[in-house]
Amino acid sequence: MIKQKKIVKEKKKYRRYKVVFLIDDNNDWIKKHLLVYNFGFKKKFGFKIEKKINKIKRKDIVFILGYTKILSNKFLKKNRYNLVVHESNLPKGKGFAPVQSQILKNQNKIPICLLEATEKVDSGKIYEKGYFNLSGKEIYQEIRYKQAQATFKIIKKFLKKFPNISCTKQIGKENFFKRRFAKHHKLNINKTIKQQFNLLRIGNNDLFPSFFIYRGQKYILKIFKKDKWRKL
Repeated sequence: MIKQKKIVKEKKKYRRYKVVFLIDDNNDWIKKHLLVYNFGFKKKFGFKIEKKINKIKRKDIVFILGYTKILSNKFLKKNRYNLVVHESNLPKGKGFAPVQSQILKNQNKIPICLLEATEKVDSGKIYEKGYFNLSGKEIYQEIRYKQAQATFKIIKKFLKKFPNISCTKQIGKENFFKRRFAKHHKLNINKTIKQQFNLLRIGNNDLFPSFFIYRGQKYILKIFKKDKWRKL
């Protein structure tokens, strides 16, 4: 009598992709928004927030959010995908503070790109594109909130497609936004509030508020809304 082999159906094991959000201690405004955002896909991805690059290696995806230091090629090679979010129509508007720079040019439709991180700033291949709208009334915290939501939306779009993704090379002539410092929030006392409203609204009341100098004295101006849009 021939004994029949017992066939055991093994459940197929799925490996969750490892995803890390790399943020910067010196520029971590997005962290509070990231902590409460639900990307979903919990069966597909394992998510983690990290501030130290020496703790990141062999990850499937690293989203680099607001990181102010240039990452070496040695670090980038440790992970499968290293992706940056940048708010401009690349290759135009590379560099620092793209949202603030465009607001100062009276732009309310802000482009956003998800691109490959490379040693050369904002020059990698683009995986996703989108935009977000401003009304022209938002002040700093509201602008950051909308920027964060647009960032997460474009990341979620990428995660939904992953690993079936595609990218395109940047085409066109590049230019760069200049880095902004606290000194760039100086108001001109000979101009009206209306003329300088965009400069006022991008000022951070705590870290880099607007200011003016009159008769040798520096004065600080902080901007608030009478009726708060929401607590952000």
